[in-house]
Amino acid sequence: MARYGPQFGPDITFLGVPRCDWADASTYPDADVVILGAPFDGGTSHRAGTRFGPQYIRQTCYLAHDGSRPSLALRVDGLGTDLRVYDAGDVEMFSGDAERSVRDLQAAVYAVARTGAIPLILGGDHTIAWPDAAGVAQHLGQGRVSMLHFDAHADTGDIEFGSLIGHGQPMRRLIESGALRGDRFLQIGLRGYWPGPQTLAWMAEQGMRSYEMTEIVARGLDECLTEAFAIATDDCDGVFLSVDIDVCDPGHAPGTGTPEPGGLTARQLLDAVRRIAYEVPVVGVDIVEVSPPYDSADITSLLANRVVLEALSGIARRRKDAAEGTTWDRRRPLLEGR
Repeated sequence: MARYGPQFGPDITFLGVPRCDWADASTYPDADVVILGAPFDGGTSHRAGTRFGPQYIRQTCYLAHDGSRPSLALRVDGLGTDLRVYDAGDVEMFSGDAERSVRDLQAAVYAVARTGAIPLILGGDHTIAWPDAAGVAQHLGQGRVSMLHFDAHADTGDIEFGSLIGHGQPMRRLIESGALRGDRFLQIGLRGYWPGPQTLAWMAEQGMRSYEMTEIVARGLDECLTEAFAIATDDCDGVFLSVDIDVCDPGHAPGTGTPEPGGLTARQLLDAVRRIAYEVPVVGVDIVEVSPPYDSADITSLLANRVVLEALSGIARRRKDAAEGTTWDRRRPLLEGR
């Protein structure tokens, strides 16, 4: 049985959910979602520390760690009664051996996905998106999974610092390997001063669609998401959601390795994740680039924890409405008396 932090941190699960062993499906036979930790920052190009991300994302919350979180907005408990969530602990990963680490993580994600449960991975730097999405595609089929990628950076570099493996390259590796299709790859929140023209030309050749922050501000995030959903759900069997916490402005997420000013607010990110989990068929999720050593008052860890809860709550509400033939209205008042 895995420890919940075999390398870093205390032996805890995500807010107290039940434990399981990803390699033994009999320990989570009824799971809707299985959480995996990926404490890896060997692909980092600037500030390190994301190896401590899983520990902090699991525990940063002021409420009781009792395996329950009723959503005020969605009226479901995506951690307890309305969704069966388990935590399989951290996959053993060594930042000095990137090749071994990504191979072992993909094996764990695939093992979970093939049971029918949704793998939800806590990073770690963005290197892990390659084995995360590839593990889901290994189960559902090459090219059958689309990607909604929230990030300040495109992460489509080729060889960086002499390596094919790193947090600036996972999206290129996914597309080049055939695991995911470039024309079903949607990026939201890009900004700043990287990558250069050669990489942008490669992205265009793949048919990638990137929503830079200037476009999001001009058109509105809701409109951009609606357009992205239509592309992501066309001729694919599921959507993988990858959230790099640096998609948010550093004022909202300071504890990250490559902060880029001018990003989304925390509120925009949480609303977007909720919409995605409710409106599209999510088959995998990861939340990455939380670096606790650079955080302030646990702002970033708390936001990442809430990203996980919004994803779980949205999935739970989607399934409940599908079973009951109802639809959740985002404009519905909390209290409808008087």
